[in-house]
Amino acid sequence: MKSSYLFTVIMVFFLTSMESRSQEPAKVEPIFVAPIGVQAYSFRNYFPKDIPGTLDRIQEMGITEIESGSGRMPPEEYKKLCDKRGISIPSTGAGFNQLRDDPAAVAATAKALGAKYVMCAWVPHERGAFSIEDAENAITVFNTAGKILKEQGITFCYHPHGYEFQPYEEGTLLDYIIKSTDPDHVAFEMDIFWIQFGGGDPVALLEKYGDRWKMMHLKDMKKGTVKDLTGGTDVENNVPLGTGELDMPGILKAARKIGIAHYFIEDESSAVVDQIPKSIAYLKSLRY
Repeated sequence: MKSSYLFTVIMVFFLTSMESRSQEPAKVEPIFVAPIGVQAYSFRNYFPKDIPGTLDRIQEMGITEIESGSGRMPPEEYKKLCDKRGISIPSTGAGFNQLRDDPAAVAATAKALGAKYVMCAWVPHERGAFSIEDAENAITVFNTAGKILKEQGITFCYHPHGYEFQPYEEGTLLDYIIKSTDPDHVAFEMDIFWIQFGGGDPVALLEKYGDRWKMMHLKDMKKGTVKDLTGGTDVENNVPLGTGELDMPGILKAARKIGIAHYFIEDESSAVVDQIPKSIAYLKSLRY
């Protein structure tokens, strides 16, 4: 009798405990755990009018990293304004001709900003007709400039813009550029919008080339956007993260897996002040 009673008590306790545990919310981990960054180009309509005020607005959004200087004041002064607001500058941009003609000056500007990366987002070419000759020219400039920057403690990254998806051999001209550049001196920054716009698959390319990708531009594309190989589209096709056609959770999981450390929201639309806070809220809401 006592044994039967004890068994019943134990079973009731066990079942009650299991029911209680099943009602507990599942433990979930955030997908996005990196600092919130922004590409300065997003605020191109605001910086010319008021640099300190624009940085105040960026700070109020909870952003702690920015890519690129202002272009309107000495880099040392701009860095002081950012430092005052707790905003670091991990990366800055440089034009293709600057990299070709004076990479040492590019390195000096980056060091004045405290940047560890320099990115280039455009290779001069005939619109919609990026060629093997254009790619070869880019490879030469990138390898040469990348070596000089590396000697100054700076990593060069090319930011593909979508036009590189011209077919070439068994792949594309983007494949050719990645395979033909020196991995010790040339890395890449993925702009997921332009990769998708050119017909590429951001997740597949992250997985294919792994740690050749060092940074990322986060932006989403209006559903139904017509795509081509020009590297350009209406700025209003930029929509808040999570509301467009890109697989944001999949992309961010793949990016985290290969170790991308710096992510910059870039919103080229006219509604950037409204859209960026929505994008930040979306990033913080993502869970595995």
